[in-house]
Amino acid sequence: MAGASAISIQQKVILDTIYKVDHGEWKVLILDDGSQKLVNGVVREDDILELNITHIERIEERRPANKEMDAVYLLSPLPHIVDCVMADLERQRYRRTFLIWTSVLRPDLQTRLDKSGMARQHIVQASVLNIDYYPRESHLITFRDPWSFPTLYHPACNHLVRQHLDDLAQKIVSICVSLGEYPAIRYYSPQSKHHEARVLCSHLARFAQLQLDHYAQYNNDFPPPSPRPRGLLVITDRSLDLFAPVLHEFTYQAMIHDLLPLTEGDKIFYKASLNKSQPGKDQEISEKDSIWVKYRHLHMKDLLDQLVQDFNAFKAQNPQFADSEDPATINGIKDMLAGLPKFQEGKEAYSLHLTMTQDAMTVFQEQRLADVASVEQSLATGLDEDYRKPKNLADQVVRLLDDDAVLFPDRLRLVIQYLLYRDGLLPTDVQKLLLHARLPSQDSEVIYNLEHLGAHITRVLKDTRPGAQYQFGKKEAQPPPTDGSGLSRFDPALKVVLEELSRGTLDQTIFPFTKPHLDAADGLMGQDNVSQASLRSAKPTWARTRPSASEPKQRILVFMAGGATYSESRACYEASQSLNKDIYLATSHMLTPSLYLRQVGDLSVDRRRLDLPSDRPKPRAPDHLFEKEVPPSPPVKPLEPSLDKMQKLRLNEEGLLSMPTNGSAQDRKPTLPASPSSSGRLTKDKGKDGEKKKKHHFFSSKR
Repeated sequence: MAGASAISIQQKVILDTIYKVDHGEWKVLILDDGSQKLVNGVVREDDILELNITHIERIEERRPANKEMDAVYLLSPLPHIVDCVMADLERQRYRRTFLIWTSVLRPDLQTRLDKSGMARQHIVQASVLNIDYYPRESHLITFRDPWSFPTLYHPACNHLVRQHLDDLAQKIVSICVSLGEYPAIRYYSPQSKHHEARVLCSHLARFAQLQLDHYAQYNNDFPPPSPRPRGLLVITDRSLDLFAPVLHEFTYQAMIHDLLPLTEGDKIFYKASLNKSQPGKDQEISEKDSIWVKYRHLHMKDLLDQLVQDFNAFKAQNPQFADSEDPATINGIKDMLAGLPKFQEGKEAYSLHLTMTQDAMTVFQEQRLADVASVEQSLATGLDEDYRKPKNLADQVVRLLDDDAVLFPDRLRLVIQYLLYRDGLLPTDVQKLLLHARLPSQDSEVIYNLEHLGAHITRVLKDTRPGAQYQFGKKEAQPPPTDGSGLSRFDPALKVVLEELSRGTLDQTIFPFTKPHLDAADGLMGQDNVSQASLRSAKPTWARTRPSASEPKQRILVFMAGGATYSESRACYEASQSLNKDIYLATSHMLTPSLYLRQVGDLSVDRRRLDLPSDRPKPRAPDHLFEKEVPPSPPVKPLEPSLDKMQKLRLNEEGLLSMPTNGSAQDRKPTLPASPSSSGRLTKDKGKDGEKKKKHHFFSSKR
């Protein structure tokens, strides 16, 4: 994938900032839980330690004071983190403080620091990095915020929307600053929908424009000089395309996230084994895997054969690892050992992908997804495999709903797609569909909750509303496919938007500008007939028609509020190549069909069951940061022998040293333990104490 990687961009920002902090002096790096996740996502610990960092500490944990060392704080701008910083400053835990925030600090928190005399005394430098986002792939960025969906669309969360949009706008601005772009902004404004959330994109675009303008006003070096054409920010939301999250997609990445039990968190894992005799182990799927990066957008019908061919080529390139009981020479053994780590890594990678591919195809066959997908494609595109108006779709849908081999989640997805295709049905017809599907009662809530995203589920008997409007995604009649791609006729609406955007034909009533009087010239980006003026370059660009391959590509940042699908991510990569643009997709979180259906179903549950971060107890700074430090105990000095006593030491009759006590030397006995007698028993003193002890049988049994 050509173009600058979002991972590399964020990595460079972090490392360059740490490097420039008092370069040459040894320092401690202090992170919190949030900033540590940001840093760990793009930077290796060894790369940080090479920048004169002695070690890395967590601000929430117990740490020893180091008053002779400077500290670099790279922190999240949260109230309890500010409390932690203030506690460190009051304890004077480090010599000097370099304070770096991952994004802009709230005004009230900034005022608290500004008014602190301790902060003014110890904080040498304070800055903001604008890196509060998580690059997942080179051109895919998420905020790891699945709670964004209910916050935006749940009816009981209306009072949270404004603050949430402001937070989203701040993160979007962080991406623009990292990319060095001051883009024109266009946003999705649906004309035929009347749901309450239809104005989300316009408000978010306005917030983003205000924050971008504010940042540019107070940062004279933004945007940096560049010959690149001015970028564009396109803001849309989940209501743009309601088919994409429920459609079966058969490219590699989308298919395994849909069908296989992946473990998804900060990283993605799949349990696979090298062979049947070994138990499976979790293997990571990441950008470090070149096979994954190369093939994740390939259609599954081509992938398995391609993997087998590549693996055979891989074995041919490593003949020293062919099965052999008698390695030829010592040099051959050395070559094997030298190449073993790389070979083992490649072997495990191929094994992982061959296993995932086979497992996904097994599910595909067992669940009759070929039959399901054929109907889905007709519903989503409004065209059959011959690119003509489909016939008898209702009968085909009902047959699949009655088929026991079709799983309940797939039936739910079929019902949703048929309702979207028909733009709603009579309530009685909806009930008939549900009876055929035999879905659990809670699934009907999923269907009706789609109205919060602009879907029409029901209509009245004499409804004059037209049928489904295919603003995006419908293809014109084409020759029937001969390569088996009939199950992948649907293009996400986002891909069509990007194509029309590049041609300069995207409807300004559906995607208006935030500043139409200023940005229309830059935003209408037809490659063949529209000029591409840049705010950052004095060189006129009116004479250029189509940019050459050697020229810097224009950057387009697409933000999808409410979550994006893997098919939309693939569409952005494909549009980047076909349109000669550098397109980045940013979103709150990535959606799989199962997650999407669960989140839509949650739009009708009691808000208290959602477990929103805003409803949880606010995090607090740990109590131990405010505890008084116990002064260290003074070291215990060894006892020094007295000179007078040493002079009084003498040898007794047995040749042992003894110390005289009060009285004459003749009346004193040695205080050392008595030596054992020849019989092996301890000799006893026969004084009065000894007689008393013997009488009470403390040392011997009664004879």
